[in-house]
Amino acid sequence: MVQISQSISQGRDQALATNRLIRNTYMLLSMTLLFSAAMAGVALANNAPMPNIWLVLGGYFGLLFLTNYLRNSAWGLLSVFALTGFMGYTLGPVINIYLNLYSNGSQLVAYALGSTGAIFLGLSLYVLTTRKDFSYMGGFLMAGILVAFIAGVANIFLAMPILALVVSSMFVLLMCGLILWQTSAMVHGGETNYIMATVTLYVALYNLFTSLLQILGIFGGED
Repeated sequence: MVQISQSISQGRDQALATNRLIRNTYMLLSMTLLFSAAMAGVALANNAPMPNIWLVLGGYFGLLFLTNYLRNSAWGLLSVFALTGFMGYTLGPVINIYLNLYSNGSQLVAYALGSTGAIFLGLSLYVLTTRKDFSYMGGFLMAGILVAFIAGVANIFLAMPILALVVSSMFVLLMCGLILWQTSAMVHGGETNYIMATVTLYVALYNLFTSLLQILGIFGGED
């Protein structure tokens, strides 16, 4: 009886911890998305120029490593907002390009944003309701993201439209997988830090949005 009672108590504690992790993650993710959108709005309002790609990559990876280092302290929250605010600001010039380059640029941005939201909600609800374990995808996602990232950096110099389309398509699939993997990790105990869970989901949403926007621009952009 004692063992049964302890097992029930441990199961209840684990369920409470999981629910708290999911709640804190989505709460922080919502706040960072709003802050990121506000920073993108600031960049749009100021007509900010397209930043140097190496500066963007350096800032992104630097803040990402800093957030990982501070993930167990209150400073980690500040680092998360610094990271997402920085990424949001760099997104402003990208959106501005589409608004100015295409006559239907505002529609493309809206479609990409709506599609990103729908995909995220659909995949998240699927994992949360079915509780399916996607932990087996971790190695594949890491390898795929590395390949796609290297191909994307190479295309900075090659400037090949076909390669850009391939990379964007790869990122769409990989980011969908990343959402499934991270949500599953929260449900099954593979992730216990809501700061890092938030960062992973934010990065997935950011890359999903920008990749969808590029694909829509290629196939649906009107001069």
